[in-house]
Amino acid sequence: MSNSFEIPHDKLTWHCDLSYLPFTCTAEMTPLEDFIGQERAIRAIEFGLGVDKPGFNIFVTGLTGTGKTSIIKAFLKKATSAKAPPEQDALMPEDWCYVYNFTDPDRPQALRIRRGWGKVLKTDMEQLVQNLVREAKKMFESEDYAHQRQEMVEQLQKQQQAMMEVLMREATENGFTLRMTPSGIVLLPTKDGKPMQEEEYLALAPAEKKRLEESRGEIEKKVEATLREGKKLEREIAEKLEAAETQAADYLVRIPLTDLKHKYGDYPKVLAYLDAVRDHILKNLQRFKGIEPAPVMTPMGPMTLGESPGDPFLPYRVNVFVDNSDTQGLPIIVETNPTYHNLIGVVEKKPIAGGYFTDFTLIKAGSISRANGGYLVLYDRDVFSNAGVWEALQRVIKNRELRIEEPGTFFGFVPPQGLRPEPIPTDTKVIMIGNPYLYRTLASVDPDFRETFKVKADFNFEIDRTQENITAFSCFISDYCNRERMRHFDTEAVARVIEQCARKVEDQNKLSTRFSDMVDLLIESNYWAEKEKAELVSGRHVERAVVEKTFRLNLIEKHLQELIAEGTVLVDVDGAVIGQVNGLAVYQMGDFSFGKPSRITAKTFMGRGGIINIERESKLSGNTHDKGVLILGGYLGGKYAQESPLSLSSTVCFEQSYDGVDGDSASSSELYAILSSLSEIPIKQGIAVTGSVNQNGEVQAIGGVNQKIEGHYDVCRLKALTGAQGVMIPRANVRNLMLRPDVVEAVKAGKFSVYAVSTIDEGIEVLTGVPAGARDGAGRYMEGSVNDRVEQKLRQFTERQKKLAVSLNSQRNSTAIAEGTS
Repeated sequence: MSNSFEIPHDKLTWHCDLSYLPFTCTAEMTPLEDFIGQERAIRAIEFGLGVDKPGFNIFVTGLTGTGKTSIIKAFLKKATSAKAPPEQDALMPEDWCYVYNFTDPDRPQALRIRRGWGKVLKTDMEQLVQNLVREAKKMFESEDYAHQRQEMVEQLQKQQQAMMEVLMREATENGFTLRMTPSGIVLLPTKDGKPMQEEEYLALAPAEKKRLEESRGEIEKKVEATLREGKKLEREIAEKLEAAETQAADYLVRIPLTDLKHKYGDYPKVLAYLDAVRDHILKNLQRFKGIEPAPVMTPMGPMTLGESPGDPFLPYRVNVFVDNSDTQGLPIIVETNPTYHNLIGVVEKKPIAGGYFTDFTLIKAGSISRANGGYLVLYDRDVFSNAGVWEALQRVIKNRELRIEEPGTFFGFVPPQGLRPEPIPTDTKVIMIGNPYLYRTLASVDPDFRETFKVKADFNFEIDRTQENITAFSCFISDYCNRERMRHFDTEAVARVIEQCARKVEDQNKLSTRFSDMVDLLIESNYWAEKEKAELVSGRHVERAVVEKTFRLNLIEKHLQELIAEGTVLVDVDGAVIGQVNGLAVYQMGDFSFGKPSRITAKTFMGRGGIINIERESKLSGNTHDKGVLILGGYLGGKYAQESPLSLSSTVCFEQSYDGVDGDSASSSELYAILSSLSEIPIKQGIAVTGSVNQNGEVQAIGGVNQKIEGHYDVCRLKALTGAQGVMIPRANVRNLMLRPDVVEAVKAGKFSVYAVSTIDEGIEVLTGVPAGARDGAGRYMEGSVNDRVEQKLRQFTERQKKLAVSLNSQRNSTAIAEGTS
């Protein structure tokens, strides 16, 4: 009876028909220029790149290796080449510069200028400073200028000397003399033309003393007036000297600055900056003299005409913040290390005298600034692994401007930095490459996410197995072999590679688009062809690449198989046992997965406890597995307890399981074990089972079907194949079969079998060899069938429980009567 459920060997895998590959080797194929599949993602990317509006940034999702980055780069290259006409390409994108802010030095100004002109402006300003220093030195050290300056100083000195002579004569006439001291001018009384000694002054008559004090007061007023007039003369001479310097300097800067203003006439902010430069130069001429200004000595003390700052030419420097002189078309920046500073930018600091120093020339651009006007590609894992980066990126996208500040500033960890550069407007299309789970999470918890990433491009990990796609895969192999200078693949080798692509997605009608896995297979196959010194890569080289990779990764699988073979792990693959079945599980070990059979046992007995999941009670069961076990109670109640209550207690257990169990793919296996225990019909131990079940008894599809079949086959092979062994899978999984060649050959030779069932009734027939049985017109199951024997056992449990309940009630009543009588 089980033969009707057996899958023919030619349905256990899909072989690529060589007629689909009309070539001898891939060298004859045209290298691939377009992309394979991904029409949905490509249309989304085209839409996102075509909409030039705020918020239409692109979030690209999909499994690793599906070509997301390659397609993004190719589309960006195509988009940038077609974005602007050639005459505009020379202008876009523009450069950005930071310059000194003469009004507020702590807020450097940002200048936007034509592409490539940032460096030109910087060179022009450096050349301006060099020329002014050279010309100013000539002018200020010339004899004419020195003579003019000396004349003005001498004029001041003569005027001050004349004023002092008048003052001294008047002091002498009144019996005083003037003496210059460090603290100022002092009046001393005289006698016989000489300053009096203290004793002589004290010996004077009171009337004489009074006269001298009155005269002193009058003369001191005149001294103060003379000093004020002298200072006024100093200021006038200083102003004349400064005016002379300014006039001379104005002559020096007028022509070169006029030329620069004519050159940069299309940029108002540059013109305003040049005007500010002119004013600053004229007010700070000492910066161009190259020497410390010497103080001018006058009879009333030294007169300082200026001071030299520590960094004389800093205000005239230009910081080329973003230089696009070498950029062809719109910028495309792929940031693989998006730290806060790498992405946003930074104001660098230099250590000096135990502290730190910074200025506007130390403002450095980040990826967003360098991608301004173009495209910025980021990877979600890199962004979220750096604190503060996601918030800063959201802020830049939302506000469409970039503010360069320390990340600790807006967290409140550090005080604000000294410099606050002027914000730069941004027009950057951000493309984030990530996984679907993160996209769903951000869309759910981040209120700004949908406003900043309005376009989702979802890459599929599989495509339809069509003639067109098979040809495209062949062209891809041809292109990769040409690019990497590898041996080309013959027809059979290409067929084996494409078959592996179908196996990757476990679908006979689909092909995997995880091209990174395909590339690995191409490289490994080429290696084995090179070892044999073959001219072309053939099918046997691809097969060996697959086998060798499995050998490198399956150490743990082999250890588990040895434990089963030697009897340490109990798994029977022969005979029949009541209430015992072999379930199948898949173990995921990073980049390698394998299947392993596990013994599942069930014990049934009279009671009302229902189905007890031992894994759950011992906290070794996951939520999905718990759900699968709970479904079994619904199935049993719906099928066998329509006329009487379900009086059943059953324990279900994965034997020798210590690491936890999850998933519902063993729920059908657990149900078969329970049915076997109730019906007392043994289950064939050579047939392992996988598949989940619903409350209607329908067997549902599961994952990892190939690994499960191959895992049980390997165990049976180690213990000796008898021809009665096999695996039973859901019928919905038949299209997922892409089994190894050795398994297919064993089935073809009658040494192993693969069965497909749709319902529990079909499955129990395969496992026991006894018909499941259907209800007749009277509502009874066929006598002797599995369902009939299960129902009888459940009725027995119910009747026994009723009798037990009546007996217990009688005993209680008798006890109560006896106690009442006594």
